[in-house]
Amino acid sequence: MSYKQMTGNIISATKVEPDGKFITSAASGVWSLQEQYDYAKGANWPSQANGPVPRGIFMGGYNNLNTIDFIQIGTLGNATDFGNLSSGQGRGAGVSSATRSLTGGGSIAGTSHTNRIEFITIASTGNASDFGNLSNARRDTGGANNSTRGIFYSGHNNDGNSNWNTIDYITIASEGDATDFGDTSIPRGNVTHGINSPTRGVFAGGYSESAGNKNTIDYVTIGSTGNTTDFGDLVGAAYSLGGASSSTRGLAFGPISGASVNVTIQYITIASTGNTADFGDLTVASESASGVSSNIRAVVGNRNLSGNSNVLDFVTIASTGNATDFGDSTQARGASSAGSNSHGGLQ
Repeated sequence: MSYKQMTGNIISATKVEPDGKFITSAASGVWSLQEQYDYAKGANWPSQANGPVPRGIFMGGYNNLNTIDFIQIGTLGNATDFGNLSSGQGRGAGVSSATRSLTGGGSIAGTSHTNRIEFITIASTGNASDFGNLSNARRDTGGANNSTRGIFYSGHNNDGNSNWNTIDYITIASEGDATDFGDTSIPRGNVTHGINSPTRGVFAGGYSESAGNKNTIDYVTIGSTGNTTDFGDLVGAAYSLGGASSSTRGLAFGPISGASVNVTIQYITIASTGNTADFGDLTVASESASGVSSNIRAVVGNRNLSGNSNVLDFVTIASTGNATDFGDSTQARGASSAGSNSHGGLQ
């Protein structure tokens, strides 16, 4: 042994230097406090402060768009072109890790449902690549994820008259087909995607061809498998809400069935259960919006209500209040898949 590092009663001859400046980098082995201090001063020690610049991704959307946009969540401004999906696609669900963003399911050419999953590398730009397939073709599915696993929840069947109760999961770092996770409490489509902590995925609202709009909120434990558990209720039956979250608080944006305007923002505390509470209002009426987030800020846009919109709004997740203008997407659209490298499921 040419050297020793001692902490308490632990002695190690092998250590691995940090492999990056990100929260996902590794620094295994036993280190002296002086060595750790030196790396930290150079911003090379894994820590929350050294995390990646929060970037939000919007994929596809209504009007059969194949466009992928991105934004820097911490900086106000317009979206920038990232690349393209393999074909025009909307009404899918997005999941994302610190490195990858994926879209699963949706409709192609406005009518034909797909089981396709595609992915991009968030830190770069370029076109999407094939990942694998969901267990069945569907649109308006929900999505949630932690740093390793993505969940795809329910969705409308291709027959246009029924819904799947299927929940699938994937390992985000490994291409391949989805695996069965469990079943939903109520088969439905148009549920939220993007409400997640490192342990829970939450799915709110939705539409059932047999039962109409729902106020149901369900959750799953992402790291396990099994059926959904009841979380609570929305303030009213609703479908096509946008979603976003920090690691502690989830937000749902948009329509409440029967409301005169669809600007409502609701929130929940993800670690508990219970009904939503009022957060504030969006700047414009919203349906089929998509949300991205860091652990501090949520940005919502690409909405559809009496026509597609290019408006992006933002809120500070830990507070309450009305949304503020963020900028514009590259083109008007609704029902995009969305993801980020810094949302609440990754903290």
